[in-house]
Amino acid sequence: MLRVVGLRCAACGATVDIGATHPWRCPRSGADRRHVLRIVRSPGPYTPGDDPNPFVAFSAESAWAAYAEAHGMRAEARAALVHELDGAVAAVAGTGFRRTPLLRNAALSDALGFSAAGGVWVKDETGNVAGSHKARHLFSILLHLRAAEVLGRAGPVRPPLAIASCGNAALAAATLAAAVGWPIAVHVPPDANPAVLARLATLGAQVVTCPRRDDDPPGDPCVHRFREAVAAGAIPFSVQGPENALCLDRTLGFEIVEQLGAAFDRVFLQVGGGALATGVGDALAVAGIGRPVHAVQTESCAPLARAWTAAAAFGDDAPAHWAACMWPWERVGASAASGILDDETYDWVGVWEAMRRSGGSPVVVSEDTVAAADALTRRSGIDADPTGSAGLAGLLARRPHLADDERVLVIFSGVRR
Repeated sequence: MLRVVGLRCAACGATVDIGATHPWRCPRSGADRRHVLRIVRSPGPYTPGDDPNPFVAFSAESAWAAYAEAHGMRAEARAALVHELDGAVAAVAGTGFRRTPLLRNAALSDALGFSAAGGVWVKDETGNVAGSHKARHLFSILLHLRAAEVLGRAGPVRPPLAIASCGNAALAAATLAAAVGWPIAVHVPPDANPAVLARLATLGAQVVTCPRRDDDPPGDPCVHRFREAVAAGAIPFSVQGPENALCLDRTLGFEIVEQLGAAFDRVFLQVGGGALATGVGDALAVAGIGRPVHAVQTESCAPLARAWTAAAAFGDDAPAHWAACMWPWERVGASAASGILDDETYDWVGVWEAMRRSGGSPVVVSEDTVAAADALTRRSGIDADPTGSAGLAGLLARRPHLADDERVLVIFSGVRR
């Protein structure tokens, strides 16, 4: 039985029917993106399937699958759609979507002084499509897009896809777009990684360089140009929930539940835009696992920690006071973990909810701690970059306060380039 029955805005309470085609944003958002649609779930147990593809196995908790079912697409046809798209992705990326490893890492556990009963468990996303978890978020959107086409509910011409990213999300988006022959514009900053730009060109993406303009409002100029493209008709192929709520994919979290259950004590998650922590936190909540979630940002850019403090004044109503809690970081500094230097934590509401209901908290780390985590990562046997291992930096910062027998979970995502 599919559990997703609709979408509801956390900020204003507006609802969207699960049968709506292209339900990207709250209908009241307009130019104001301080809204985000969240999944409404019917009561009942969490019941995963056993298909090797997570997008089939966990489809009972997926908005795209509920949309397809609402328009008559049966379970067998939905599974076939996933496998068809997955095969196309594998042809481009060299791998499709499968459950990624989750194991105790002996090197990290020993280096951090944990006992044999405790230690560091690493969910390794570096071998996933395009080298990170980002493709999970975008595949959920792509499944909705293709379902709409198959069901005859999309237009005769495909609008271009658009994303604002200079790293893993850009590569994931361009990979998926190439797999289905869908045009895409990737909005990048002037200092984007040349290796990333070269790969985007190989994948056939249109690269749009976005320097800051004198008349730009606060925030990321790449996001400003991306929003202009969406206003002109592009599809927001984004990993930011306020831009496209269907990106808040939970498959990674459900894999953690399947592989580890409740056999861990807390989780440290790197946070840039916040979709990763939102999805993991939501999955743990659905499964009834209340382990503390800690969101990790750097001193160079920590808007979430500031929002956490501000939100305390509003209690349960904090999402309705978005402007008073979350606004762009005024002076973003440099960091080796450059991929989490988002001016805003766009999905702060989901991360705030995850921390609040689990008894977690934000962690702000120094650049020295980021460097120390990167050095440990290099010795761990997993080739994650400093952004993708920034959750470990949060663990390092909190290690003096943890018992030696604690079982701590981190996610490594983003292969070193």
